Amino acid sequence: MRLALSLFINAFVLLLILTISVFNHPVESNAESDPDHFKTLRQKLISDDFDADLIDRIFDASAVDFDIETVSAYFRHREATLNYDQFLSARSIRSARDYMDTHEEMLSKIEKEYGVDKTIIIAIMLVETRLGEYVGNRSVINTLATMAALTDSDVRERFWDNLPDDVDITREKFEKKADQKSSWAYRELKAFIQYVDNESFDPHEVTGSYAGALGIAQFMPSNVLVYAKDGNGDGRINLFDHDDAIASIANYLKNYGWRPGLSREEAGDVIYHYNHSKYYVNTILKIAEKLKG
Repeated sequence: MRLALSLFINAFVLLLILTISVFNHPVESNAESDPDHFKTLRQKLISDDFDADLIDRIFDASAVDFDIETVSAYFRHREATLNYDQFLSARSIRSARDYMDTHEEMLSKIEKEYGVDKTIIIAIMLVETRLGEYVGNRSVINTLATMAALTDSDVRERFWDNLPDDVDITREKFEKKADQKSSWAYRELKAFIQYVDNESFDPHEVTGSYAGALGIAQFMPSNVLVYAKDGNGDGRINLFDHDDAIASIANYLKNYGWRPGLSREEAGDVIYHYNHSKYYVNTILKIAEKLKG
């Protein structure tokens, strides 16, 4: 009995000593295991004349994340793997015709104002987002900020170390693409922040494609600032609104040379500015032809 009591007391004293030691020992920081990937990026944005409070509000939010999963698609994507034939199916063309009937008034108004064939506008919207059904579910701010942050060599190294196993790319090609895309993404990030600030959108709620394109028209932010239009006249440019998207696509195509009476080849040259893919251009033209037939 005395032996058992002695062992209990010794164990209690040992536990008490360990507890006191833990509470009096400083807790080690986990900063290295959870680094601020956007520190350099934030400083760069502020140095480029963005309001510091605005940048803090955006990047201090819990919704902001270093999104390796989404951005890794930049290093995986291949144009030839996209199946454009799906948009030429009877079901797709029927949906496009129904859309054309529903939005006939706006489409006719825009066609008259900008001189852009409404079947081309509808074809672009069909391919880009299935006429607004699939506008993308990726956070635009996270996508662009993550890619833009790769200008920082330390951040880029951590990104490389955590690339998914299915991304098959050499280090040399990765570095080259990261150089190109990080600079591009920084420009798009600045445009995105300017857009959401101008139009009073919550940047954390705007979603888009893996590339950061947004809205029914899938404009990149830099194109939103230049070509997007307030189609419904409510005083706000919202590319998730059908009227605004229709007007914006028309304005974009007109800017790149669309005019009534273009030949098929000339029309293709204009559409190529929207997406630098011959597969894409040919699909848009085929859809338009089917809608007219």
